[in-house]
Amino acid sequence: MILNILDDRSSRVLYAVVESYINKPEPVGSRFVTKKYSFGFSSATIRNIMADLEEIGFLSQPHTSAGRVPTDRGYRYYVDSLLNLEKAISSSEMPREFMNQFSKRLEQIKDDISGMFSEVTSTLSSISNYVSIALPPKTEKATLNRINFIKYKGDHAVAILLTDEGIIKNRIFKIDPMVKQEDLNRIADYLNSEYAGYALDEIRSMLIQSMKREKAQWDKLISRAINIFEQALSFTEEDVFVSGLDDAMNLPDFSDISKIRELSKAIKDKHVIIKLLDELSDAEGVRVMIGNENPVNELKGLSVVASTYKEGNRPMGIIALIGPTRMNYSKAISMVDVIAKCVGRTFDDRK
Repeated sequence: MILNILDDRSSRVLYAVVESYINKPEPVGSRFVTKKYSFGFSSATIRNIMADLEEIGFLSQPHTSAGRVPTDRGYRYYVDSLLNLEKAISSSEMPREFMNQFSKRLEQIKDDISGMFSEVTSTLSSISNYVSIALPPKTEKATLNRINFIKYKGDHAVAILLTDEGIIKNRIFKIDPMVKQEDLNRIADYLNSEYAGYALDEIRSMLIQSMKREKAQWDKLISRAINIFEQALSFTEEDVFVSGLDDAMNLPDFSDISKIRELSKAIKDKHVIIKLLDELSDAEGVRVMIGNENPVNELKGLSVVASTYKEGNRPMGIIALIGPTRMNYSKAISMVDVIAKCVGRTFDDRK
């Protein structure tokens, strides 16, 4: 955070410029700030403060005699202030009635994981006018309900996985041709009886511990179970749900056709999105990345507001908004926070 480096007067003028520019994407002049905000400062004083803010990198001047616009650093100071004061996360931004209705809607479709996250992203994009992204629970974070193995073409098998979160996965993987269907059934029965109810990443370490402490006659079964379990669950791609790209393109920030192409290409590239969300997966609460802070080159110049959703205390996935740096951060932070908590409660209610 870069708080506490501005005095009160400079902070108030910076907030005024940021909020004015968010509301209307035109350079903000000192006369406008003087008229709109009752600071009790003269126009000359505000002009000098804005010049100082430009000098230290919080504002920039697109061209001579124009007003100022916030820089990434100016937005960062503004956002840190919102988060520090908890102004952004408030029920006033999201009416309680909306939250209740949305939670009820998720409860109705919670057994359809794809339908649920399509609802999440479409709702979030429609109320924000930004691009909404959701990463459903990662396979390794999901809880085993049941797994079955079916022998297929001699040296291959099909794994069919069902999780408590409603995720269904299947994968063909290679096995020793000498392994029979009855061997696969035995391994599946062992996994289902011993590890149903545990997260998949926990099961891996538990299997290794079991092999170390079990008697010799069980070593072959457990080692086979580990081998097959690892191969069966090596899913290389996660599902990513995206909504609102067309609406975002109507924002004045994307009037340049080259920016539209760049945004569209980046958002539609699943690998770019997964890389971005992986960077955010360990964050607590709402996290905001602004412009060049973005670790993904393809998305520099945009801002991201994201939050993990949890089942109890266990992070399961991520909800995010992507938009221009001239984003309504207070509203975006509030919406992402509330929607993520609604999703988390829905997973808690499955138990």
